[in-house]
Amino acid sequence: MSRCIALLTDFGTSDWFAASMKGAILCIDPDAAIVDITNEIPAGDIPSAAFCLLSCYSYFPAGTVFVVVVDPGVGSKRPAIALSAGGYFFVAPDNGVLSPTVENHSDIRIRSIENPSCMRLPVSTTFHGRDVFAPAAAHISRGFAFDNLGPSQETMVRCALPVAEEQGAVVRGAILYVDRFGNLISNITPTLVSCSNARVRFAGKSIPVCSCYADVAEGQLLAVVGSSGFIEISVNRGNAAKQLGIKVGDEVEIGPDKEK
Repeated sequence: MSRCIALLTDFGTSDWFAASMKGAILCIDPDAAIVDITNEIPAGDIPSAAFCLLSCYSYFPAGTVFVVVVDPGVGSKRPAIALSAGGYFFVAPDNGVLSPTVENHSDIRIRSIENPSCMRLPVSTTFHGRDVFAPAAAHISRGFAFDNLGPSQETMVRCALPVAEEQGAVVRGAILYVDRFGNLISNITPTLVSCSNARVRFAGKSIPVCSCYADVAEGQLLAVVGSSGFIEISVNRGNAAKQLGIKVGDEVEIGPDKEK
């Protein structure tokens, strides 16, 4: 029985790259259910790809094969890896893009993809997504023995997303991701916030933590706990990123309302 194969790339949709990967998958597994997580990761942006995968993988059925191709090192000596963890499979370059998702699982198995029977030959030095990662995912989907993909690999490259820090009643963090609505997603979870009258402070501004967008007037700033489980800065019916000029990596903090 074929598995779900989920694609996450920086290839965009104006070229043939993502479609070529799907074609390579379907040539091997015509029954594969292919899902696009997104193909709009900024070019070469490994942390953004890592965050997107972390935010959505657990909503997929067990056994899903995730193919993550954000690969600025394509054609170099960086390994191509397949990884099994938490009941899922992952196929990606060994550049850290998988580490935030799998680091909390204790059952990680890693294989370096070296078996030529699992590749599309000849392998292009500029398109491992089509010739290495997509075919490997399709073979896994069809039930190919995971251990036969290549030799075992004990470690992998880590991409450490910034971690929020508690400093007394204040939590200091940073913006991890900006979504298409302009919401600024931080690395602060609500479990870190101990006060009931919390406000988010950044760039000289102070805004309330609300339960939903409608808690403030249209065009007003607010912070909410987003669907990814992190506190994010938003504008009711607006675009916080455009309005504020905040970008990934900028610092934010959450603490008690200083006026109370």
